[in-house]
Amino acid sequence: MITYTLITGILFGLFYALMGLGLNLIFGVMKIVNLAHGDFLMLAAYAAYIAYTYAGISPLITMALLMAIFLVVGFLLYYGLVPRLLRSEDPEVLSLLLFFGVSQVIEALAVLIFGVNPRTINLGAFGNAPLHLFGQVFLTAWWVGVLVSVVILVAVYLVLYKTRLGSAVRALMGNRDEAAASGVNIHRVSALAFGGGLATAGVAGALTPFFLGGIYPTLGVNLTMTSFAIIVIGSLGNPLGTVVGGLVYGLSDMLMQSYLPSWANLAPFALLLIILLLRPNGLLGKGARHA
Repeated sequence: MITYTLITGILFGLFYALMGLGLNLIFGVMKIVNLAHGDFLMLAAYAAYIAYTYAGISPLITMALLMAIFLVVGFLLYYGLVPRLLRSEDPEVLSLLLFFGVSQVIEALAVLIFGVNPRTINLGAFGNAPLHLFGQVFLTAWWVGVLVSVVILVAVYLVLYKTRLGSAVRALMGNRDEAAASGVNIHRVSALAFGGGLATAGVAGALTPFFLGGIYPTLGVNLTMTSFAIIVIGSLGNPLGTVVGGLVYGLSDMLMQSYLPSWANLAPFALLLIILLLRPNGLLGKGARHA
């Protein structure tokens, strides 16, 4: 029992890390809190559902398409909204209000288009090749989803720490004014970061039905809350801290579901409060300062 719970916690934790990655990347670069993050995840989940249910398109193909689509959407949203926010006296507070409005618009449109009844995707969409590990059996959708999550997480790490673009992104995370003074094109880099953040959300959203179950228009609010808890646990503004936050969240959630199911929904957020009391900057808070 404990072996299954721990492995499942790690599998879900890596998915959770991917789910929160885009939110943390955008905040780290622009100090903008995207309260519509979960709604983009929800839209990607619906896209995966429609593509597979009505056209038989594999979720893996849908993920690749969503990455490209959400990247473009991110560019458009950045250049349409963000530069004006960044010129304001308090961009963080205004971003909360603006993206709350974006969230409400997306949710209302989703209700009109999809209705309120939950939708689910056949768990066999990734085939029938379950993972056998330590005498336990894990769903094909889980290990495929985790493999995709790890590939994306590693790719983001390589971009951040092995490329010139990554150096520019980390410079903006450290100090935006100093980065601009050193010649970094802050709007181009920020637009790429915003688009990249939404692109990773597109992939995570397509995986959401396989890890979290049914899809419905108001799901975005819950996904935003979960993503925010994950990035705060790891370190707000440090994308790589999201991996730690996701693993801690996933393990605590699975342990509580297995041994204290009546407290399962409360436990991860209680853990968040404890971590904030002990380490206000998150588990990797120091890393965020020197990113």
